[in-house]
Amino acid sequence: MLRIITLNLNGIRSASRKGFFEWLQKQDADLVCLQELKAQAGDMTPDFLEPPGFFGYFHYAEKKGYSGVGLYSQRQPEQVIEGFGIPEFDAEGRYLEAMFGRLSVISVYLPSGSSSPERQAAKFRFLAHFRPHLEQLRRSGREVLLCGDWNIAHREIDLKNWKGNQKNSGFLPEERAWIGGVFDQAGFVDVYRRLHPDAAGDAYTWWSNRGQARAKNVGWRIDYQIATPGLAAAARHASVFKGQWFSDHAPLIIGYDCNLD
Repeated sequence: MLRIITLNLNGIRSASRKGFFEWLQKQDADLVCLQELKAQAGDMTPDFLEPPGFFGYFHYAEKKGYSGVGLYSQRQPEQVIEGFGIPEFDAEGRYLEAMFGRLSVISVYLPSGSSSPERQAAKFRFLAHFRPHLEQLRRSGREVLLCGDWNIAHREIDLKNWKGNQKNSGFLPEERAWIGGVFDQAGFVDVYRRLHPDAAGDAYTWWSNRGQARAKNVGWRIDYQIATPGLAAAARHASVFKGQWFSDHAPLIIGYDCNLD
């Protein structure tokens, strides 16, 4: 069984202070995909770089305290690729791909557009560039797993207050249509939804820090594991861990009946 975790840390240093690395040691995870490191290479301690039992790989943002993705693996990959070839977004540290045999595991962090119209425009530019890359991954013949914070809730069931968010970043019609196309046209599978087609509140992975959103479970499902059909069919169980909080996101954990070959 291949156990894979994805989590937006909202800062690796902050998550460490909240017990993330102690929790990680108890998870028996094969691969861990991380987003929003908010750190540069000089900020990374030895335990951040390679926790016991893991090899660590990172794609840092050029801007200090911003974005960045990482990947921990019990097995050393044959190849690691930083970025997907678009300079504007590769400078923000949003894509890291590790290759194991015929399998690619990718930690990805899509932009948020909530802070300003300019960032929403950047998000749309990212989506326009990323869709062809996803199609190229599908054509590669490899099994592919994209883990991360996609900053889009796909359907009404994926957030508590869907009626009030239809004009807000993360649930705009254009964004929903885009991620729907990743599934319906590009042929990827939303692995959690495959296993839990009707889950609502239990499926949320992010909560605002405002208005007691977490206590009231006013959440969004914006963290995904998205896979090629062959790999998705091997998924056996999926859960969102809420027993301890390391971030404003919760870890999404999925077990696959396969190995890294």
